[in-house]
Amino acid sequence: MNHFQRKGGVLLAEDLPVEALAERYGTPLYVYSTATLTRHWKVLHRSLAGIRHVVCYAVKANSNLAVLGLFARLGSGFDIVSGGELFRVLRAGGDPRKVVFSGVGKTDEEIAFALEAGVRVLNVESAPELARISIVARRMGRRAPIALRVNPDVDPRTHPYISTGLRDNKFGVSVDDARRLYPLAAKDPALEVKGIACHIGSQITTVRPFLDAIDRVLALAKDLGRQGIRFAHLDVGGGLGITYKDEAPPHPDEYGAAIRKALARFPGEVLLEPGRVLVGNAGILATKVLYVKRSGRKTFVVVDAAMNDLVRPSYYGAHHEIELAGAAREGGREITADVVGPICESSDFLAKRRRMPEPQPGDVLVVRSAGAYGFAMSSNYNTRPRAAEVLVDGRRVHVARRRESWADLVRGERTLPAPKARAGQAGPAVRRRARRQALPASRRIG
Repeated sequence: MNHFQRKGGVLLAEDLPVEALAERYGTPLYVYSTATLTRHWKVLHRSLAGIRHVVCYAVKANSNLAVLGLFARLGSGFDIVSGGELFRVLRAGGDPRKVVFSGVGKTDEEIAFALEAGVRVLNVESAPELARISIVARRMGRRAPIALRVNPDVDPRTHPYISTGLRDNKFGVSVDDARRLYPLAAKDPALEVKGIACHIGSQITTVRPFLDAIDRVLALAKDLGRQGIRFAHLDVGGGLGITYKDEAPPHPDEYGAAIRKALARFPGEVLLEPGRVLVGNAGILATKVLYVKRSGRKTFVVVDAAMNDLVRPSYYGAHHEIELAGAAREGGREITADVVGPICESSDFLAKRRRMPEPQPGDVLVVRSAGAYGFAMSSNYNTRPRAAEVLVDGRRVHVARRRESWADLVRGERTLPAPKARAGQAGPAVRRRARRQALPASRRIG
């Protein structure tokens, strides 16, 4: 369920026409629906009613401050993977006591920042990282709350780039390594064992892989419990998929019921790290048609959004539904076309071989399901300013990020200093004096 629906043939973002938003705020433009974001979070939260739990939104999916602030007001926790994401969460009003710090390459500075902020737990992904956290905590005179991210070697049957729970993936530690590392961590005075965690991937469309992973982690937790190691929480990760085209992922109610049943006897709290399922279908990308180009047998619809704005199609081969924001023209013909952007790469496309009503220059197209890993993965490639982001709430609009200007693109950069005069070569001041002296007295200045 999302709040991007048609009325009278015109696509609305809640109560506002997308065409009007594009006209007012320009394109490319990311548009997020407050009602959809709120509903998705509440539905997932309610699906776990009956067990103690914390929904920790995965910030990497969409890190806009307005989105984070909305989730913080709902009571959400946050799953982060960098110091920058922690900075954003704190700036947006998030509670650090509900923050889970994941990621395979935490620096000393990031670890220290997390400990100073008072995050709930650091999910540790290797033996060397566990040692570094201990060193940093000892240096600061603190105890670091930790959980090991266990790699359960479960195939989530998703795109290989977003699979994270297999033996060959870079994430987490093996079950055998966890059995060895947890007793060491429990004896380290600089560490405080809080929980056990797993995360097997993203865009998962069946419940079974989640349950398989939970079974393996629970078995490990029971084994360690016999050694006197107790866990205050179990982090089941995120990864629940959404519908981009014809996928049929489980409803959050089905997912929540399965999680509740699997963890009915676990005495601690359950943490979740949902990302895409909360924000993916809560956002769209609006883009303007520049030209319709025909080249041999091919037709290209050239738009002002590009792979720098939405990289998923070229990077993952991802599918996003694309449609006209306005009502279809009577008598208009249909074409099969590639929707492409202005970037100087053949990989710059938003869709290939799409059947659509033939658009006209100036028409606004809408790329669906762009709320997750859309703006968050955007760049300034080809020196293109990044898009604006707006959050719609009924008939109100909040500019969540203004469009970048050309000046923004070079902010922080510096040109080379003027070259110094070489030996025997007059410097600028000398040359200026020489020019003044060479002028007639009536034309000299200063």
